[in-house]
Amino acid sequence: MHFKYKIGSFLIVLLLSTNRISAQEKSVQDIGSYDFQAAPAPEWTALMERTSGWFGADGIFTIPLDGVENQGDGEKETLFIFSDTYVGEVVNNVPKPGNVMVNNTTAWMKGLEPKKSAIDFEYNLDGDGKPTSYFVPNNRNAKANEYFWLGDGVINHHKDNALYLFAYHVHKTGPNVFDFEQTNITLLKVDNPTKEGISKSTQIATDLGFVHPTEGRVYFGSGLFVNTKQANAPNPDGYVYIYGIMERQKSLIAARVRPENIENINEWRFWNGKTWGVQKEEVVEITNAVSNELSVTPTEDGNFLLTFTVLGLSDKVGIRVGTSPVGPFGEIHEVYTCPEYKEKGLFPYNAKAHYHLSKPGELLVSYNTITLNFWEDIQKDASIYHPRFIKVKYK
Repeated sequence: MHFKYKIGSFLIVLLLSTNRISAQEKSVQDIGSYDFQAAPAPEWTALMERTSGWFGADGIFTIPLDGVENQGDGEKETLFIFSDTYVGEVVNNVPKPGNVMVNNTTAWMKGLEPKKSAIDFEYNLDGDGKPTSYFVPNNRNAKANEYFWLGDGVINHHKDNALYLFAYHVHKTGPNVFDFEQTNITLLKVDNPTKEGISKSTQIATDLGFVHPTEGRVYFGSGLFVNTKQANAPNPDGYVYIYGIMERQKSLIAARVRPENIENINEWRFWNGKTWGVQKEEVVEITNAVSNELSVTPTEDGNFLLTFTVLGLSDKVGIRVGTSPVGPFGEIHEVYTCPEYKEKGLFPYNAKAHYHLSKPGELLVSYNTITLNFWEDIQKDASIYHPRFIKVKYK
C-alpha cells in the first residue's frame, strides 16, 4: 500500500494542491498534440481475480526478465512485483478464515497475452510452510517491526543480469490502514531472478530516504526509465533514471546513474532543475500532483509520457507529456475516470504504465484500489483489493 495520505486530511490536500497545479500548467505549455482514448482492459483485470493462494495485492511493477523494453515479443518472460498481499482461500468472493497478509510477493508470466495458464503467482514460505515475505529489512537501517514495500526494479545487464529492486522501510504508527510511516530505502540485489532464486537477496542500505526542509519526506524508486542501448531505449544515453516523490505536493523528482554504478550512491546524480547535482538535497520539483508509484515511457515521436494517479489518491488517471526524461512536462490529461470510487466507494491509487506489455501507440495501465475501513472490508469482499487495468491509446 505505497501511498502517503491520512484520509482525514485528504480533502485539505486536494484543496491546497489545486492552485499549485493550475499555476504550473500556465507556466508550462503542453507539449505536442496528443489524443488519448482510454478503455477498461477486462482481460488483464481478470488475470488478477483469484480464489486460491494469492488473491489480492497492490504495488504491481512489471520487469522484463531479459532486461529489454521492447514491445511485441511474444516469447518474453515478465516478473510481476507486488507489495502487501493476501494469501488464502476465497469462496463466493469472501475470504475464508485463516487468510494472511504478507508484505511482498511475485508472479511470473510467459508471453504477452493475459492467460491464466501463462502466469504463476508465488509467495515465500517460512520453515513451517506458512506464507511469508520474500524480503524483510535486515541491514544497518533496519528497525524493529519494519517491513518492506517494493518500488520499481531493473535487470542490470552490466551486473551479470542481476535484478535490482527498490524497497521502502515501513512501520505502522496506528491501527488504521493509513497509519504508517516510510523512512528509508534499501536497494535489493537478486543474483538469480528466478522462482527458485528470488528469495535470496543482498540488501544494500542507502540514505536516499530523507526529509526535505520544505517539501516533506523524499523517496526514490517510484518508477524507473532504463535509457540504455541494451534495454532497447529509442535514444539511449547510457543512464538509468530513478524517479521519486517529495510528499508535500506529490512532486516528481529524479536521479540518474550508469547501470554499472547503481550500487554506489556516490555515483548517482540528482536533477536540480538545471543540471545533475552531486547532493540528493539538491533535487527540485520537475512537476507535481503525481502518485507514489508511476511510470515514464517513451513515445514513437521522441516524447515521454508520465502516467500516474492524479494527486496520488483519486479516481483520475493522469498523463503529462514531456520532451525529455526530466521534462518539462505539460498539463495533466485526465485520460480515465476509475469507476470503482463512484460505484463501490473504493479509492484508486498508484496508476502506472507497463511499457513492454503494451502495443505501439498504446499503454497498458494498472491502478490499485482500497477502502477507508480496509481491514474489515477485505474480509467481506476480496474483489476490493487487486490491480485493475485499462488501455490508453494515443496519437
